[in-house]
Formats: sequence, structure tokens, C-alpha cells
Amino acid sequence: MTFQKPSHTFTKIHLKALRTKSFHILFSLSFTVFINTLGWAQDLPKTQTPILPKTENDSMRVSINIDSLLTPTATLKETDSILQDTIPKKKDFLEAVVNYKAKEYVSLNQRLKQTTLYNEAEVYYQDMEIKAGIIVIDHNKNLVYAGRLKDSAGVYSQAPTFKQGANLVEPDSIIFNTETKKALIFNSKTEQSGGYIIADVTKKENDSVYFINRGKFTTSENHEDPEFYFLMRKAKIVPNKKVVTGLTNMYIYNVPTPIGLPFAFFPLSQKQTSGILLPTFGQDSRRGYNLQNGGYYFAISDYVDLSLYGDYYTNGSYGFRTESNYAARYKFRGNLGIRYESLINSERGFPDYSKSSIYNIRWSHSQDAKANPSSRFSASVNLGSSKYYQESVNQMNASNFLNNTLSSSVSYSKSFIGEPQVNVSLTATHSQNTRTQQIDMTLPTFQGSVSRIFPFAPKVGSKKGIINNINFQYNVNAQNRIRTTDSLFFKPEMFEDARVGVQQSIPISTNFKIFKYFSVSANTNFQENWTLNTIRKYYDQGENAVLKEDLTGFDSYRTYNFSTSIGTSIYGMFNFQKPGQDTKIKAIRHIMRPSISYNINPAFDEYYDSFDYITANGDLTRAEYSRFEESLYGAPNKNFSSSMGFSLGNNFEAKVRDRDSTKTEPKKIILLNNLNLSSSYNFAGDSLQWSPLRVSGGTQLLDNKMNVNFGMTLDPYALDNNNRRVDKFNISNGGSLFRMTSASMNVSYSLSSTSFSGRKEPDQRAIDESVLSGGRADDLFGKSQNFADQRLEDEDRDRSKEEKSEFYNFTIPWSLRLAWAVNYSNSARQNEISSNSLMFSGDIDLTPRWTVGVSSGYDFKNQGFTYTQLRFERDLMSWRMNFSWIPFSERSSWNFFIGIKSSLLKDIKYDKQRSPDKRL
Repeated sequence: MTFQKPSHTFTKIHLKALRTKSFHILFSLSFTVFINTLGWAQDLPKTQTPILPKTENDSMRVSINIDSLLTPTATLKETDSILQDTIPKKKDFLEAVVNYKAKEYVSLNQRLKQTTLYNEAEVYYQDMEIKAGIIVIDHNKNLVYAGRLKDSAGVYSQAPTFKQGANLVEPDSIIFNTETKKALIFNSKTEQSGGYIIADVTKKENDSVYFINRGKFTTSENHEDPEFYFLMRKAKIVPNKKVVTGLTNMYIYNVPTPIGLPFAFFPLSQKQTSGILLPTFGQDSRRGYNLQNGGYYFAISDYVDLSLYGDYYTNGSYGFRTESNYAARYKFRGNLGIRYESLINSERGFPDYSKSSIYNIRWSHSQDAKANPSSRFSASVNLGSSKYYQESVNQMNASNFLNNTLSSSVSYSKSFIGEPQVNVSLTATHSQNTRTQQIDMTLPTFQGSVSRIFPFAPKVGSKKGIINNINFQYNVNAQNRIRTTDSLFFKPEMFEDARVGVQQSIPISTNFKIFKYFSVSANTNFQENWTLNTIRKYYDQGENAVLKEDLTGFDSYRTYNFSTSIGTSIYGMFNFQKPGQDTKIKAIRHIMRPSISYNINPAFDEYYDSFDYITANGDLTRAEYSRFEESLYGAPNKNFSSSMGFSLGNNFEAKVRDRDSTKTEPKKIILLNNLNLSSSYNFAGDSLQWSPLRVSGGTQLLDNKMNVNFGMTLDPYALDNNNRRVDKFNISNGGSLFRMTSASMNVSYSLSSTSFSGRKEPDQRAIDESVLSGGRADDLFGKSQNFADQRLEDEDRDRSKEEKSEFYNFTIPWSLRLAWAVNYSNSARQNEISSNSLMFSGDIDLTPRWTVGVSSGYDFKNQGFTYTQLRFERDLMSWRMNFSWIPFSERSSWNFFIGIKSSLLKDIKYDKQRSPDKRL
């Protein structure tokens, strides 16, 4: 046996046969080897005791059946280790199936190992999609080439589109490595979170990182020739996350501007993120320069956010406000806003120096109807300083300057389903007059009711007759009413004059028909009032005056009354249609609803007291009063009343020929809607038994775009020389049948170019902001404007859908809103127009990109313009420019803004304003 030297790979062993002439020697050696192999020697005795390992019981040990381990498993399969190959298998060129197609041809070059797809070529590999005019797959280099097609005229077409995952790139050509997943992209255009990146050369490192050279970042919709862009010499892009660049500056129409940075960071995100809110720069003649509406936005979650804003003036004035929106789908949604301003006028030491603090709290909450059908919670809160909107200098409050009242309501209601059904509600209300600074609050109001119960109704079938329709219900109303002023609001003193009371009532009613066409109803009401606030009046001889003492303690009184009414409906038709003629007016229908009612209100003299006092002339006089007259629900009726009321309602409708010749049915229009006349006669009165005749009505004109409402009061009695009513008819005094004491008319009209085209006008979120603050539901008093916040701007007009003429585009969008109100007074022979004013607001697009708007009015009585706001807007495609101006009044101010439309770059702006000058 010999051994070969080891080679560089492994050792080789060769066996060679040995020859001998002695068979006995070979046999002996073989026998010796056999004995050594199969023989065992006797073990030597152990000299010492072996050290055994210490055994400890593990509490976590699992008991194992040893016998089961000795039993071989039937499914055990032994594998020869020699079959396992340690040499790695060569990786295939493609890890997945490649799907491809082309419109014209697909060719395979075996020598070059290339596949060519021509004309509308498409390749799909894993999550990668390439579409181009021509695609070449090089199997040797693991590369995919994609490019455009060029025709005989040198015009390129079918530019490639490269899509991997959610990222889409539109280059001129592309080279993609299927092994490393890297790519070179030439002249690419890609969208990232509302922004567009245009680059000469882009290197795709992997699915999440791109490097570009001389790229353009813009939000312009014109990708071929953007009106502005940021030139990035070198940049790194992480899709949907960020763009980090080196030296960059802004270009406007390919002209460089000094607006630039040595490095820049553009955040990219598909969801809302937190960030800084850049302020607005302005100037105030009394407070100096200022920064408004700067702060920070917190994207707390998908259900709630928070915005913190701050204002600062160089004279020391400041303000802050918070805005939070929250929503839970199918449950509720709302918003909360808190505003505070500390205002300093002039400088310390000057005679006009003053310092004041104003605040405002707004809260709106609405519950989804699907959340809980038996209970509901809602809130609409607008409270704070009475002079907040008048003294605030933030341009957000410009349209609410004329607010006269602030009101709030927070309520919770619950219904207990059953027979009968029980309804309860708990409400807190607030009403505030900004001129008188008087505040009325109910903290809280409890209302409960039990649905109508018909004790004599049949268990099956309909209710007929006077007995079957008898029903009653139970109502309860409890209030804690507070009346205070702005200076005592939220102070302990405001609760000192609180009025507490409970009112319970049980109305009983029935209805039936007589003579088939007349409906009769009868009602009676029992009412009980509880109160904790009563008074006592007495005459003090020492002070020679009538004094009043406030008493606290439980007291109550009960009242009842009765009423009945009878009414019917009369239909009249005036037919103007003639045989053989197609008249314009087909018919006029007149509906009359006359009604007569009778009411009895007993006198409750037992709740009245009297005392004697001496007048200034020395006469002894007796005065009567009720201890409940200053209670929550007032005093009961002292005088007996038995009166009959008359009312007549009229409706006039017409059927006319429709202007649309394709329609066969005539069109119904309203001529006069709800022309109502009402009056009453008091049988128990000793004089002036007839009440004035009240007339009211309304109609809609010009295709229901103009609303007209009017009303008047006609008095049948005459006046004496002191302009007091006397018990003598006016016609008997040489006058007319009725004497008009007051009249009013209101006309509102809205018209726009979209009214004729049938398109819907864009929503005005600025008006919603005004309504939330207690303002009007239109822009007749101006718009709330914060140009930096696009949530208050109208939706962009889709001018691309407008029909354009080949020679001239005659469509000029416009809108007009008018409101005219006039009031006449003649109760004491003054015979004057007490108020007469016209308010108007309109917007017109002078050109496709120039819009002018105005909100103003004219007071014909005082002969002057009312609160006026002028608005100018220029659409600069990717930018917008706004100028708002209030030329006169206490809110005289202006605001200028120019900035990028896109929310991604909304902080790139310039704005300046001049706040109102209080000295004006």
C-alpha cells in the first residue's frame, strides 16, 4: 500500500497488490487481524469511585416516555449525506416570468441574445411595468432598453412610461438592470405628492431612492413648459417621503430669481403631517407692524387635528387662537375654536392709550343620524366678548363686523321607545346682544314629554268622531335662567339674579268633521307653574316710596284655558283655455283656507294682591300687583278674555305653456304664495274690541330666483289729538276704512351665469366660516378671507370645460346677489319710511383670469353707502394674487397676497395688510 502526495484539491489513495510465496505467513497475518477485530479483552478493576454528575429536578422539565423514543417511527426516512451537493446552484437570469407584447413585431436575436419589441411595446416583470415605442432586452448584460419611436419627419412619439410599485416615471428613454434593479432615466417627469419633478438624468438606486442631476421641482400643471420651478443641481428623492437638494433657486419662466437656498428640504407625504404655519405681515397705524396667523399645525391622528395660531404687534399687542377639527365616521364630527386678543391702542402716556382683552369661543358638533336613533347630542356655540368682532383686527373676522347677536345651544335628547313614548332633552342656551352687552342664558333647560294618548280610540281600525279622537299628553319644562352683562360674564355675581321655575301642562284636544267639508278642533290646557322667585310690594311712609322685596321659596299657581276652531279649504279654477287655441295661460287656481276660532282665557284674580300708597298730589291710591310678575314664566292672566279670531289664507297658482316645445304638459308657477289676513274680536273688552288687521304674504318670481315677502298692519280705530287710539272707527272719523300703521317689504334676488348654463355654482367655504361665527349665510356683508388658508377659498373653476369659440369666447362667468328692505311707520301719524336700504354683492370674471368682486349697500334714508368690501383676484395659473380692500368705515383696511396655489408650497408667498385704524 502506498500513498500519493496530496494535491491542491484532495488526497488520493492507491492500493497495489503484494505478492508472496509463503501461504502460511499470509494465513497467519489474516487470522491475527480477524482475532484483533472480533476479540474483547477483560476490563481492569476500577481503582476509585467515579464522580457522578449532580442531578437537579427542573420544574419546567417535561416528562418523556423513554420507551417511545426507542421505538422507531414508521415515517422516518433516512437520507444519504453524499447526495447533498455543497456547490451553490447558479442563479437564473430572471427570477420571475416576463410577460411582453408589441403591436408590430417581437424579434429574438440568438447571436446577440437580444429580444426587440417594436411599436406599443409592453414588458411586465415582477412589480415593474415598462411601456414604450421600442424595448430591447439584452440577456447577456441583464439590461432592458426603452425609448421612443422616430418617424421620417424626425418627430418622436410613444414616450416610455416606467412604473414600479406606486411610482410612475415618464422619461424620454430608460435603461433598467433586471439583476441590480437599478436604472438610468433620461428626461424624466414624475409626480410626487402633488409636485412634479423634471430631471435631465435620474439614477434609480432602488425602489426607494432616486438621485437626479439638474432637476426641476414644480407644482405647475404645464409639465412641458412650467411657469415656475426650483432648479436642483443635485438632489436625492425618497418617493412619498422627502426631497433633499443641494444648491437650489427659483426660476420664473426660465428666468432665475434671487430666491434660493444653499440646500433645501421638500417633504413629500400622502397623508397629513405636522408643520409650521408661516404668518402674514401687516401694518397698523396705532399698533405698529404685525405678524398674523403664524403658528404650528399638529396632525394628531386621522380623526383629530389641531392648529395653533398667533398674532404679534410691535406695540405689545398679541393674540392667539386654536382651531381643531375632529370626526368619527358614522358617529359624529365637529370643530372647536378658541380666540383671545390682548390689544393695546397708542402708546403708554398718551391720552388715547387703552388696553383691553377680548375673546371668543366657537364649538360646532353634529351627530350622525346612524349613530344612535334614540339619542342625539348637538352643539352650536358662539360666545365671548360682545365687542370681539368689532375690536378684533384679524382679517378673518372682517365679514362678522356687523354681527348684532351671538347665540349658542348645546342639547342632548333621548327617546324611550314604547307605548306611550317618552322624550326628554337637556339644553343649555345663550343669547348675547353685542350692542347692549346683555346676556341671557339657560343653564340648563329640561324638557320632557309623553306622546299623545288616545284613551277612547278603538284597538283596531281608524279613529273617527269626537270621542275616538280625544287625546291628551303631558309636558314639563324646567329652566334656570340667568340674565347678566358682559362685564359679569363667568363671574359669581352672574348667578345672583338667576330665575328658577318649572312649568307642567296637560293639553287635551280632539278633532272631527262636520258637514263633510269642515274640520273642527277643540283644545283645553291645564297648566301649573312652580317658582322659587317671588316679590312683595309695599308702601314705606318713612321714605314715601313704593318698595319691592325679593322673596325666595317655593310657590305655585295654576291656570287653564279653552279654544276651538273650524276651517275648510275652497278651491277655485279659472280656465283660460279655448278650443282650437294654444293660449299662453292655461288656467289659474285659487285656494282659500278660511278659519274661525274662539278662545276663552279666565281671569285669575286670586293671585293678585293690593296695597295703598299716597301719590305726589297727596291722594290715597290703591295699586294691584302679582307676586309672580317677576318669576320665570310671568304672572297669570288678570283680565277675562273671550275673543273670536278670523283668518284667511290664499294661494294663487297658474299653469302656463312651457317654453320648451318638447314638453307636452304645461308648467306650474306660483303667482302669490301665502297671502294671509288675520284679526280678532274681544267680546269681554269694554273698548277697542277689534284688533288690527294683519296682512302678510310672499311669492317667487323670475324662475324662483327672486323672493318677495311683504306685510302690513291695518288699524280700524282712529287717533285723537294726542295720537292715542280711541274707541272710534277711523271711517267714522272722516278717514278710510283702515289706517296703515306699519308696513314692510323684503326682496332678495340671486342670479349668475351658471343659472342659465345649468351648472352648479362653486361652494363658498368663506361663507360657512361667516355663518359659524354668527354672520349671514351670504356674502352681502363681505367674505371671511385668509388667503394663506385655502380652506376658505372657493373651489377652482374648471375653465377647461367651458365651451370656447374658435374666434371669441363669449362666456363670462358672473354672479349677483341683491337684498332690498324697506319699512314704513305710521303708528302716531309720523308717516315716514323708517328704513330703506339695498345690499348687493357680486363677482365677475372680466377675463379668464381676472375676477372682481364687491359687497356693499346703500342706505336711501341716510343717503350713504353701507359696509363695503372690494375684492380683486388674479389667477396666475400655479400662483394666485388677491387684493381685498375695505375703503371706509371703522374696519377700513386692505390685504394683499401672492403665493403658490399648491398646498405643498403654500408657505412660499408674500402678503401684506393694513389693519383698521380705530381713530377713523
